[in-house]
Amino acid sequence: MKIVVAIALFLTFVEVESSLLIGAFNIQSFGDTKASNSTLLDIITKIVHRYDIVLIQEVRDSDLNATRKLMENLNKGTTTYEYTVSEPLGPSTYKERYLFIYRAKEVSVEKSYLYGGGKFTRQPFIVMFSSTSTVVRNFVLVPQHTRPQNAVEEIDALYDVVADIRSKWKTNDTLLMGDLNAGCTYVRNSDWSKIRLFTDKSFHWLIPNTAITTVSPTTACPYDRIVSTNYMMRGVASGSAKVFDFQRHLGLSQELALAVSDHFPVEVRLK
Repeated sequence: MKIVVAIALFLTFVEVESSLLIGAFNIQSFGDTKASNSTLLDIITKIVHRYDIVLIQEVRDSDLNATRKLMENLNKGTTTYEYTVSEPLGPSTYKERYLFIYRAKEVSVEKSYLYGGGKFTRQPFIVMFSSTSTVVRNFVLVPQHTRPQNAVEEIDALYDVVADIRSKWKTNDTLLMGDLNAGCTYVRNSDWSKIRLFTDKSFHWLIPNTAITTVSPTTACPYDRIVSTNYMMRGVASGSAKVFDFQRHLGLSQELALAVSDHFPVEVRLK
């Protein structure tokens, strides 16, 4: 009996070890101010350590100094993290980067490109990752932080981004993720019929409309999402997509949690 239990525990361990946890986290205005605050930097580091790959949005870091500080903090342990980052994107008065941080032992970056079409405020920085431990060995992550007032139009335009990836890279193994502002006043119930990424049932919205991805209880909106192509679903662990409430998990006060960000990360596991 003990041998059977030991084998079951071993198999469970192997299953966890051979999967990847992927997250998307809008760290509100991540730049020198937050990176220079040791308390906030340590909390952000703990959250990032949770993931094998994490997309960070609202990176307000023109010289990448804040990014380097975060990477130094992450790499103090035995696990090596690397990153790939977009150029500053958006209007001249307010630019952000998309930043992907990943465990170098688990995954590698195969290729990337900046999408040139559509009416995006911050065009997607598309990255293909490679893993030898997952069902889907090469998969594409598409980040998007929409402008709230243009959320419906920009989410709909992601449909064309997926088509562009299929054309360029001959793959349909794609996850779209980020702060889509997909809810409350920015995307109303009557708007969903205008969004091809929603009406086309070959796309799976893994974070539902009932989710709350905002830290402040007075907001309570499902802004942050993860969307999978139908083909990519064969590599997604069933029921693994969720919101990560770092405030509760780390036992933070409301004030401290909001100092970190006004958003919770969303996540999904690849098997």
